[in-house]
Amino acid sequence: MMHYLDAAVEAARAAGDLLRQNFHRPLRVNAAEAHDIKLEIDVQTQDLITKLLLNKFPQHALYGEEGIVGDQSSEHQWVVDPLDGTVNYYYGIPHFCVSIALRFKGEIIVGVIYDPIREELWTAQKGEIPRLNGNHFHVSERADLKEAVISVGLSKTGVTIEAGLPLLQQMIQRARKCRLLGSAALDMAYVACGRFDAYIEQGISLWDVAAGWILVETAGGSVEMRPRKDMKDKYSIVASNGVIDLKL
Repeated sequence: MMHYLDAAVEAARAAGDLLRQNFHRPLRVNAAEAHDIKLEIDVQTQDLITKLLLNKFPQHALYGEEGIVGDQSSEHQWVVDPLDGTVNYYYGIPHFCVSIALRFKGEIIVGVIYDPIREELWTAQKGEIPRLNGNHFHVSERADLKEAVISVGLSKTGVTIEAGLPLLQQMIQRARKCRLLGSAALDMAYVACGRFDAYIEQGISLWDVAAGWILVETAGGSVEMRPRKDMKDKYSIVASNGVIDLKL
């Protein structure tokens, strides 16, 4: 799988360079909604990733936030969020990333998350210990919720916001601190390397968390994903160090 991981790293770094070069520059807004923004740079970044990956692996498919390419029934499917944290990016908040994962027959086997501002690169592949800038890492060992830092995501629709607010209120009361930083992929990466103890969200897309999923699991943590029956292609997720009792 190393050639897949190398290709994902190359694509993530190239995408990160593009995002970094355009950060703080005037941005074209393709669509603006109540709780979200779609930028032209999202599309450009996914196009770059698509070109780099599918030129190397033309039989593969790509499933991304900005569209799909290729036969989605292919055994190999890249799952891509070219810019996770678009609202942060638009407002000049330096907390966003590129997320790239590869699924083989539905199972995630490679994951890369790249923060181009902090120049932090998380990499994982099935059966191997994950790395952050080349160094191995592991989830936290905190088991007591009173000592934990928990990220609670509030998603982009009224339904999921209403579902997330009671959960946020519970965690604020029980955990040491709660954080809402605006990038699900980085939340997952932070759980994987022990900065957070858990990440919880009521409505998330696969491309937001696919790379983070393998990061957390190979780092010794656990991920629970459940499809939402009321929202197409959306999931509820609990990613944690695997030992903390979240009392959900």
